[in-house]
Amino acid sequence: MKSNCLEFTPTQDWFSHNIPYWESLFPQVRSPNPRVLEIGSWEGRSAVFLLTQLCGTGGEIVCIDHFDLFQTEAGQRRFEVMSDNLKATGKTFRILSEFSVPALIKLCVQEMSSPTPGFDWLYIDGSHEADDTLLDGELAWRLAKKDAIFIFDDYRWNREPEESAHHPRRGIDAFLDLHRGEYQQLSGESQYQVVLKKSSDMRIGFLVPDKVDRGLDLAEAFGYGINVALAIDAAYAMPAAVTLHSLVDNTSGRISIYIVDCGLSSEDKDRLEGSIPTDRRRGDVTLMFVVSKGMGGATWAKLDIHNVVPAQRVLYLDADTLVRSSLKVLWNTDLRGKAIAAVPDVGHPMGHDNIRRAPYFNAGVLLMDLAKVRSRSNGLGDLARTMESARYQEQDVLNVHFADDWISLHLKWNAQGLGTYAMYPAAEKTHLDLKEMDEPSIVHFTGRVHPRMGDVLNPYVQPPTSKPWGYAGAPGHPYEREWWSVLERTRWNDELLRDAWKKDCQAAKMEAIQEGILGFHERVAAHTNTMRGL
Repeated sequence: MKSNCLEFTPTQDWFSHNIPYWESLFPQVRSPNPRVLEIGSWEGRSAVFLLTQLCGTGGEIVCIDHFDLFQTEAGQRRFEVMSDNLKATGKTFRILSEFSVPALIKLCVQEMSSPTPGFDWLYIDGSHEADDTLLDGELAWRLAKKDAIFIFDDYRWNREPEESAHHPRRGIDAFLDLHRGEYQQLSGESQYQVVLKKSSDMRIGFLVPDKVDRGLDLAEAFGYGINVALAIDAAYAMPAAVTLHSLVDNTSGRISIYIVDCGLSSEDKDRLEGSIPTDRRRGDVTLMFVVSKGMGGATWAKLDIHNVVPAQRVLYLDADTLVRSSLKVLWNTDLRGKAIAAVPDVGHPMGHDNIRRAPYFNAGVLLMDLAKVRSRSNGLGDLARTMESARYQEQDVLNVHFADDWISLHLKWNAQGLGTYAMYPAAEKTHLDLKEMDEPSIVHFTGRVHPRMGDVLNPYVQPPTSKPWGYAGAPGHPYEREWWSVLERTRWNDELLRDAWKKDCQAAKMEAIQEGILGFHERVAAHTNTMRGL
């Protein structure tokens, strides 16, 4: 039957009932000239609708259908009818006349070479076999842009039992489970079609030669990601949520996060995982908890990273850090054969009196070649036990053990003492370019959580060095407000948790006051005894 130059078989209209719902989805397509990918086109009824009603003057559709590989008269006839129908629209189209999997792989390679790759609307209506449906969905998902509308047909197909391997539902369910966290489901439970809006970035996952020539990030193309480790206990769970959220929020691509659990509750773990931005959680960001068998405590667990993190390279971050830009450049730093890359300690760039006077790094941010660290780990545990009372504990141990096996990083990767001791003049700082911290990529809130009362009252050390969540806050620190704004986007924005935090701060303040009063009386007594002795 022909109508308006279009030819469709009236008894094979399995599409038109979808039109009202599909039209309601059109406003969610952002591109003025959408690109459409359709798997399974038959005579082109849905393709014609999308070309004429969704695609703008610059839009196009790519249709994949095998047409019986032209081995049957019916297949040849369907190809002829569909081609004529699409030509009649006057719009741009392409037909890939082969089975979906090889066609999709070829399309992925082609799209990698395109300056504007990806599709805005994808319709999966090919094979009804569960495994075929899963394969079609997986490959098409790689071609779907962020915010693309992604539609599976026949979720409620009635020709086979829904639990059968010959029904698309099992394949669709497997896809939904695998990509949970990467989409918003727009369709209801009882609808015939499953309609998704993609929330994750497009990752085609193929590499072609011309992309290498144009300087593509090869690590990302090969699927290599960033490995990040933190060592935390319950006391640092809240600030660690800020570190995690800011890390993920600023760094795209694959991230594997390893939390060395030093006494976290199940609630802490749930909140930490829930503090990762929703659109990345369980998609291209994974969170794993591991347990250290070292000396114990979050401070010393840092020395056990090479034993508990199953990777060859890791970026270690203290839980009192705030990430402000992508860490990919830091991650790709050439270690030049050394075991560690670190930032000089701004307070003690040449070490301190208790250890060897030499270039000295801050251990709050460490890029570690774990293979080299493992090869040099003999004696590290024994050294830690002999230096357990060292002034800066594990930092002193690492500086002694890796004294000649580290390279220095730009100060922006571990900006310390901002608004406080960084601005104090010292001869040892003359070789540091403190302007490198003017626009930091990682802010490190060094110092005590709750400052001593003597530090608060000392007129020569103002403002005191402390952390944003302590009873005194971080007065004078240029990034204190930014830290709090990130905390608001974590699972620690709960009012009850805030009330508990305020009580803890009040208790810490009273303790600091009492210690200060006691110390004052002790010094007065000591002075009085000295005067009497004279």
